[in-house]
Amino acid sequence: MAEPGRPGEDELIARYFRPLAGEGAFQLLDDAATIRPPAGRDLVLTTDALVAGVHFFPDDPPDAIGWKALAVNLSDLAAKGAEPIGFLLSLALPPDWTPDFMAGFSAGLGDCAARGGCALLGGDTVRTPGPLTLSITALGAVPPGGTVLRTGARAGDLVFVSGEIGDAALGLRLRLDPSLGARLDPAARDCLLDRYLRPRPRQALAPVLLAHANGGMDVSDGLVGDATKMARASGRGLRIDLDRAPLSDAGRALIASDPALFEVAMTGGDDYEILCAVAPARAEAFRAAAAAQSVPVAEIGVITDGPDIAFIAGGAPARFARGSFSHF
Repeated sequence: MAEPGRPGEDELIARYFRPLAGEGAFQLLDDAATIRPPAGRDLVLTTDALVAGVHFFPDDPPDAIGWKALAVNLSDLAAKGAEPIGFLLSLALPPDWTPDFMAGFSAGLGDCAARGGCALLGGDTVRTPGPLTLSITALGAVPPGGTVLRTGARAGDLVFVSGEIGDAALGLRLRLDPSLGARLDPAARDCLLDRYLRPRPRQALAPVLLAHANGGMDVSDGLVGDATKMARASGRGLRIDLDRAPLSDAGRALIASDPALFEVAMTGGDDYEILCAVAPARAEAFRAAAAAQSVPVAEIGVITDGPDIAFIAGGAPARFARGSFSHF
């Protein structure tokens, strides 16, 4: 039985999620969806779970929570070179959820789904005594055998990263310590906070990676840690010049106020940019194709025969207290 002022499960699904349903979802009236993969394509599947108090603040705007839940999965698909097909949502709601929260959450989720071309196919909605917990499984498609794997980097490949690094981690610091915002003008502060709240998956790079990259992954746990993961997964070494890592004007301004924040920018998570390994012979074509998609990319290092992993800053080896975000 629904509690006063709140819809029951069937009405909740009909009100907030049925408008997001895609082809094959049967208007979310069945227990399963049916999809037909594009002819001659491989399926790519990815899933991410988000927990209040771990991946987002419980009082973050509901639309930002909905946006981020799907965006992090679209980022994974983009890094594999995959075109989105659809997604499944599992949502565990705590006792204090409200219709206003659900309206905002579904609006943000729907905005990201519409922009990403990735419709809702189904899922599950349950109650939990614990914090808000949600999980999305996204499906994409690539040409046969075309998935861009983190294991594909080769010795001699140049390492590129898209966009700007560190903004989300610095935005999290601002969220944890609002007094840091006094060091920035309001526009710069808001830019960093927004990059933490609403990641922008680099879907436009997916076909570029398919055409030119040997290996790739998205930067979700920090540039230093994720570059290390790609090299290790490929059985290679790595040399990265962190002075070449692209920073936004807002990020540079905050780091200038406290140089210790450079480590936060290089090792913090939630960038959701693309890190990839490209053969030198393909580098110019890769740059041109990325520019044609209006996605900035920066060359920051090289894959080596290994096994040494080296990060350089200011012309000297860089040492960090931790390489990346980890749950454990």
